[in-house]
Amino acid sequence: MESSQMRVGFIGLGIMGRSMARNLYQAGFPVTVWNRTATRMEEAKKWGAQTASSPKEVAAVSDVVITIVGDTPDVREVVEAPGGVLDGAMEGMILIDMSTISPDTTRELADRAAEKGVRMLDAPVSGGDVGAREGTLSIMVGGDAKTLQEVTPLLETMGKNIIHCGPVGAGQTVKACNQIMCGLNLLGMVEALSFAKKAGVDLETMIQVTTQGAAGSWALSNLAPRVVKGDLDPGFSVRFQQKDLRIVLEEAERLQLPLLGTAQVSQLLRSVQAHGGDEDGTHALITALERLGNVDIVPDEQD
Repeated sequence: MESSQMRVGFIGLGIMGRSMARNLYQAGFPVTVWNRTATRMEEAKKWGAQTASSPKEVAAVSDVVITIVGDTPDVREVVEAPGGVLDGAMEGMILIDMSTISPDTTRELADRAAEKGVRMLDAPVSGGDVGAREGTLSIMVGGDAKTLQEVTPLLETMGKNIIHCGPVGAGQTVKACNQIMCGLNLLGMVEALSFAKKAGVDLETMIQVTTQGAAGSWALSNLAPRVVKGDLDPGFSVRFQQKDLRIVLEEAERLQLPLLGTAQVSQLLRSVQAHGGDEDGTHALITALERLGNVDIVPDEQD
């Protein structure tokens, strides 16, 4: 089958999923969508997607089904619950889970899928809402290399850095590594902002200088300027970062591996959540540092 003729099912039209599905459609793939919140399906219908009444119905009309939903239980529900993807899947279908979930659960779902003759890849992503919109996500893939080769044209509409990480579950493990580093880079960024503000240095100048040297990071280049402007809107929310760090820390417990920095970031984000920041962007971590250090960094709306 020509790759452009692959019928693609897409389940999950959140901040990232809605842009990813649209990029697939604009690249010429027939796309059928399902989302728990029906209004998002209506939005997708306007740009050309077909809609379905259930994950089962999506699978029944698709050669490849992509899922990107919130958490491990959500993936289980849309894949293996009654009315789920595996209920409607034909033998030979490919399931690509682009959510961030437990590596163990990924392997279990791949085994269940194989019983139905369905091949599964885990392909979590990094790059936030901007990467999803622009089709520049990093995609970390676990599973059979030949299966990955078949669907690479689809993935290339959504990402520019597509890496085969190993067998099923390896993509989720590499994504966990990514989230460890994202969390610690985020903490370094907000601590630097706090230090600069308390010491009386202009924040924009500090950012300009440090992004060009060894301290540079994605968080510093992309999130620090938003903090300084008072923009805490989510490209990736505190709630989902906490979910990812929970997965990391659960896996670390299984491995008997201490992750001191990751645990600290999770606890600081819990403080953000306790003060109503669950749906703010991850850079709202700055508000926990403001409280700890009695320093004002995020400008008020009237400033």
